[in-house]
Amino acid sequence: MAKKKISFKDHSPEELAKFVSDKREALRGLRFSATGSKNKNVKEASTLRKEIARALTEASARKNAAA
Repeated sequence: MAKKKISFKDHSPEELAKFVSDKREALRGLRFSATGSKNKNVKEASTLRKEIARALTEASARKNAAA
């Protein structure tokens, strides 16, 4: 069953920043843990990168709309 996309429209800018930092930390941990062992979910890194990009896109859109 596919996971539902997270909507960032109703999140505050602080929540977006926290979300991005948490996901970046998770991606960093995934990269370093994967060096010595096999990863069960090979798409997890790709999914994390896409979630980070979506959050950053929403933050950038809000910044550009305010300017």
